[in-house]
Amino acid sequence: MMKSFFSKTTPVFWSILLAAIAPLAHAEGDADWPIYLGGKQRNLYSSLDQIDRANVTSLKVAWTYETGEQAEYQANNLIIDGVLYTPTQTRKVVALNAATGEEIWTWDPAKEHTGPGRARQRGLVYWENEDGQEKRIFTGVGGYLFAIDPATGETIRAFGENGSVNLESGLNTPGVIYRDLLILGGVGGKGALRALDVRTGELRWIFHLIPRPGEVGYDTWPKEAWKTATGLMPWCGQSLDEERGIVYAATKTAEPDFYGGNRHGQNLFANSIVALNAATGERLWHFQIVHHDLLDKDLPCPPVLLTVTHDGRKIDAVAQGSKHGRLFVFNRVTGEPLWPIEERPAPQSDLVGEEAWPTQPFPTKPVPLMRQRYTEADVSNISPEAQQQTLDRIRLSPNVGPFPAPGLNETVMFPGFDGGMEWGGGAADPDGIYYVNVNEMPWLLQMIETQHADGSPMVRGEKDFLVYCAACHGIDRKGNAAMQFPPLIGIGDRKKREEIELITRQGGGRMPGYATMPEARRDAIIDYLLSDIEPPTAPKQEEKTAADSDDVHKKAENQDNGSRYAFGGFRRWLDNEGYPAIKPPWGTLNAVDLNTGEIKWKVVLGEYPELTARGIPPTGTENYGGPLVTAGGLIFIGATADETFRAFDKETGEILWQAKLPFGGNATPSTYTVDGRQYVVISAGGGKSGRPRGGSLVAFALPEK
Repeated sequence: MMKSFFSKTTPVFWSILLAAIAPLAHAEGDADWPIYLGGKQRNLYSSLDQIDRANVTSLKVAWTYETGEQAEYQANNLIIDGVLYTPTQTRKVVALNAATGEEIWTWDPAKEHTGPGRARQRGLVYWENEDGQEKRIFTGVGGYLFAIDPATGETIRAFGENGSVNLESGLNTPGVIYRDLLILGGVGGKGALRALDVRTGELRWIFHLIPRPGEVGYDTWPKEAWKTATGLMPWCGQSLDEERGIVYAATKTAEPDFYGGNRHGQNLFANSIVALNAATGERLWHFQIVHHDLLDKDLPCPPVLLTVTHDGRKIDAVAQGSKHGRLFVFNRVTGEPLWPIEERPAPQSDLVGEEAWPTQPFPTKPVPLMRQRYTEADVSNISPEAQQQTLDRIRLSPNVGPFPAPGLNETVMFPGFDGGMEWGGGAADPDGIYYVNVNEMPWLLQMIETQHADGSPMVRGEKDFLVYCAACHGIDRKGNAAMQFPPLIGIGDRKKREEIELITRQGGGRMPGYATMPEARRDAIIDYLLSDIEPPTAPKQEEKTAADSDDVHKKAENQDNGSRYAFGGFRRWLDNEGYPAIKPPWGTLNAVDLNTGEIKWKVVLGEYPELTARGIPPTGTENYGGPLVTAGGLIFIGATADETFRAFDKETGEILWQAKLPFGGNATPSTYTVDGRQYVVISAGGGKSGRPRGGSLVAFALPEK
């Protein structure tokens, strides 16, 4: 009966109803989750304590909602006045009754000029003015920013041009609101942090992450590099000290990611935490965490703001996680590190034209949250076969620590391309304890020369294919089924040239559009794909895949066409059974006391039941999505490759409760109350680590009294 009623109601009905009940929407003690990652501090902390250590074992599914889509569903959902807003895998925005999961309205970009969007949208932005009379939700689709009426789901046509602003870059994590400004980064294009007027979409300020003449950092690039250099976009989100008016951004690698022969120098503000005046965009301070990055070590998660006791006094701090499992902690006002950061020698490159930076920064505290080097003592121990296989490989392709210089010889990349820490980021409680999940997955790193082994030149289009396309579709053009990158051998038998040209311009599936690629280059690549030339053999590998640095193809469009080298592709190193080729743990959850810089506890995160059945202790799994910490003394986290949602004791790391999800919960959960009842909700779409994919939203709560 209830489902029939809801299915017959309309957005107009709901807008009238929501307006009528708005003054009554919150029972006493009710709490929203109106901001991505729980607040502008991005600390993923909730003061709710109805669900606590004593009763969490009674937690049950309260409701579920299916998006009807099958892709990576990674949204941290907003809950405002009893309504949950979620961005789906095709960039729809859906409003649900947060107590029942019943659908209220759906905004569909297929009805807009962009058409349907693609996966990996991790959140939305909500804004309302001081008296609550103006409200809007912001979402990104196909390089455009849209404003939506949260009551009706209709596009606000007065915003930008008929409801949208052309960002000229993608957007997968939302920006942050400061007064009447929306401050945001993006994915792809020239590096910049921008502030837009929330009402009109007008650009209010811009900070160039690739400095122009006269700007700080200009001398860390070749002369006039700002005219051609790309990358640096702060895709993982921003945090805000609202009282002081300071916005913090964590930035990406300069492009191309793995060869810097044409971008000599330190390359500010790549791989940096940057603090800006939120009202004007003026730089206040910065710190570069990786110099002249050659390893795709873009900062993977937004800075977390918290307060700690350091040297006997309270300090407002900012903590930045990294892919190599190290945590950098600063006074958020001055930028001074809380503990010394040392510049230590880093391996140098033997690639012609490359000038790797001679040192890299290493914080003396906190201690690393993962192993920093793969040695023979770290070979797999889950079977004799895996042990021998990994021992043989590490002797042939040794690991040299977190900063190997890319070369023609294969090396084990550990820490790996996906972390260490990843986009899920960390949580922090008022006691100054930082909680974060970490990957300990080895990868393989190798560059290739863009000429044949016999010295013969490549045919027209072949070199461009290796630089732009091979990392995902393979040097041998055989594709990657696990990551849904199709084979390109014989593509002319399956698609007309016109179809191929359209896909390269507009994108399709997980491939972005290359609208700005010169026609001559595009034509050359397509000529090569449609030719009968035998492709070269790809390097032998356990798995060839793409890392989850979000813009999977970010290295592609802007690779240096004049380079004599190309990246050999993202390859996880797996054993003969398909497990990480290293001694466990493969994934951990960590509590770090940032008052002292010491690890409080570390536990494995995730389990392979088939290995447990063989008598192997839980190993942890590769994990994507962040933790939520509450005043109830709990840490909630999905993230793992075993489709399980868990609650840990935040004091000890003990697992107190767990429940199976329909698909992997590779998203960061939210918590809220409606009518005095606390809920914890997580998006479960799977798709990571080769796992099944779908589109479920699952809310848990204690049984009703």
